[in-house]
Amino acid sequence: MHRLLITGAAGGLGRVMREKLRPLADIIRLSDIADMGDAAPHEEIMPCDLGDEAAVLKLVEGCDGIVHLGGVSVEQSFDKILNGNIQGVYNLYEAARAHSQPRIVFASSNHTIGFYRQDEYLTPDMPMKPDGLYGVSKCFGEAMASLYHSKFGQETAIVRIGSCFAEPANHRMLSTWMSHDDFTDLIRRCFLVPRLGCPIVWGVSDNDGTWWDNSAASFLGWKPKANSESFREGLDARMTPPPADHPNAIWQGGMFTQDPIHKD
Repeated sequence: MHRLLITGAAGGLGRVMREKLRPLADIIRLSDIADMGDAAPHEEIMPCDLGDEAAVLKLVEGCDGIVHLGGVSVEQSFDKILNGNIQGVYNLYEAARAHSQPRIVFASSNHTIGFYRQDEYLTPDMPMKPDGLYGVSKCFGEAMASLYHSKFGQETAIVRIGSCFAEPANHRMLSTWMSHDDFTDLIRRCFLVPRLGCPIVWGVSDNDGTWWDNSAASFLGWKPKANSESFREGLDARMTPPPADHPNAIWQGGMFTQDPIHKD
């Protein structure tokens, strides 16, 4: 690609992808409402509020691909989620439609299905069971991706990210963890495959205890290499696994299932 847009570039995952996705494009355009620091020679810094339709239209102009990590990434009040995750997703898809429909990797979440139990094995076509307003907003984003694909042919990889960190932080994440390198390779495959369509892909590494069936996305040629089992011994040494009646041992969404409806 000539120009790749990364939204949410100031976030934890955005900062990692800023470096790891460098080989995918001549220019990496970075966007967020938070400080992103100075641009490297191959970078463009474009601060943008995703809720500002005109600004997002300008942001997407000239881009050959989009990695959409932007928006609210935790449970918040509806008003806070509304701007970035709902209005912002609409603005992004309208901007893509206006600018030749660059392929999109949309960072969805396991919290779209958080109220499934951990003893249930899921395929992408199973009904959503969001565990909070954040999860609902990601369900909305997935629906927008589906609509724009069906109506306009806009291609999107809907990636339901489990837990994408340097390593799992707790025992639940032994099932949901995705390494940074595996995510990087997934994004690369989403842009290289000749025909993408609008698949739902479970964003998870090759963990022994995963709850998700990724066979429907095998056409991408993505073969995650990391396995969370390499961290189990260290986790066991640092903390006790949750008891059987704890949300982190019952629900796929873990503690998100216990969040209240925030009002502030």
